[in-house]
Amino acid sequence: MSTDNGFKLGLFAPNASSGLAITTVPERWSGSWDDNVRLAVLADRLGIDFLLPVGRWIGWPGTSFHEAVLETITWAAGLLAATERISVFATVHSALVPPMVAAKQLATLDRIGAGRAGLNIVAGWYQAEHEAFGLDLPGRPEQRYAHAQEWWDVVRTLWSSQEPFDHDGTYFPGLRGLHTSPRPSGGTLPVINAAVSEAGRGFATRNADFLLTAAFDPRRGTALVDGVREAAARNGGRNVGVLSNAYVVCRPTHDEAEDFLHYYAQENADWDGVDTVMSGQGINAQSFSQAQIDMFRPRFAAGHGGHPLVGTPDEIADTVIAFAEAGVSGIALSFVDYLGEIEYFASEVVPRLEKAGIRGRSQGS
Repeated sequence: MSTDNGFKLGLFAPNASSGLAITTVPERWSGSWDDNVRLAVLADRLGIDFLLPVGRWIGWPGTSFHEAVLETITWAAGLLAATERISVFATVHSALVPPMVAAKQLATLDRIGAGRAGLNIVAGWYQAEHEAFGLDLPGRPEQRYAHAQEWWDVVRTLWSSQEPFDHDGTYFPGLRGLHTSPRPSGGTLPVINAAVSEAGRGFATRNADFLLTAAFDPRRGTALVDGVREAAARNGGRNVGVLSNAYVVCRPTHDEAEDFLHYYAQENADWDGVDTVMSGQGINAQSFSQAQIDMFRPRFAAGHGGHPLVGTPDEIADTVIAFAEAGVSGIALSFVDYLGEIEYFASEVVPRLEKAGIRGRSQGS
C-alpha cells in the first residue's frame, strides 16, 4: 500500500465463506484456507495491491452467509508468508483484543511480511458479537470510537516508546510496565478504518491512512473526498485517502453480466440472510422507509451493499476511472467466485486503467 502505483485495487472479504455475496448459488466463494492461499498467490502475481478481510466471530442466525470465517491475524500471517509483493491487512476489533496483544501480533505480521502488513481497525457495531464476549456494545458511535482511540494510542506508544511505561486511561486503567519488541520496521503499519458515522470519519482523519466507506458514489461528486482531506489537513496536516468497496460482475457482454447478476442476486439470493444482515446493521423499518429497504435489498444480496461494477470490461473500467477522477484512492473488490473471476478482471479491466493513466503498469503484467 505504500508504493506509488496510482489507484489501488484490493480484494475484500476472501477470508469469509460467500465473500460478500448473500446468495445460495453453488459457485459462491468457499472461504477455505486452501482457496485463500491459491487466491493470494494469484492476486500477488496479477499485481493486485492488497487483501482486506472481514472480522467475524459469530455467524448470522438463520443463514449460511459468513458461516465460516477465518480469523484475520493468523490468516494474514499465513498469506504474508506465502506471497511476495501484496499487502495483507488484519482486521482487529479494538474492544475484543487487548492493546498489548495486538501490538505484539501486528509487529510480528510486519516481520513475516517484510513491511507488507496492514491494520484495519474496527470500533464495533454488531451487538450479538459483543455479547458473545460478555461485553456490551456502547450505543453511541462517539463512545465506541473514544474506546478505539485510547486502544490505538496505547498500541502506538508501545511501538514508539523505548522505555517501559504505565497507562491509566478511561477504558484501559491500571496498565503497568508496558513494553514490547519487536516493533514494526517502519514504526507503524498502514491503517484502514471503515466508517460511515461522523465519529468514525473523525477517527479516520486523526489516525488512519485510508477511510473505507461504502457510501461513496462517483456520480455525486467529490464532496466526501474533499471533506475527508480537509479534516485530515486540520489534524496535523495528515494525508488520508478514501477507499470504496464494490462487487464485480465482469463479462464480455453487458447482457451476460446482467444475466449472472440476476441469477445469483435475484433468483438465488438468500433473502432471509439479506434481511438478517440488514437488520443487524440497523437497516430496518425503525430507521428507514420501506421504499429505501426495498432499494437496499438487491444490493445487499449482490455484495453486502457495495457499489455495483457490473458489465463489460469497458463499462467497468469507465466506472473505476470515474472513482479515481472523483478523488477516491482505491477500491476493495468482491466477486461471487474470486478465483474463477479475478484473472479475467485483471487481464481485461486493469490494462484499461493503466492506459487511462490511473494506475502504473502492474508488477503482474
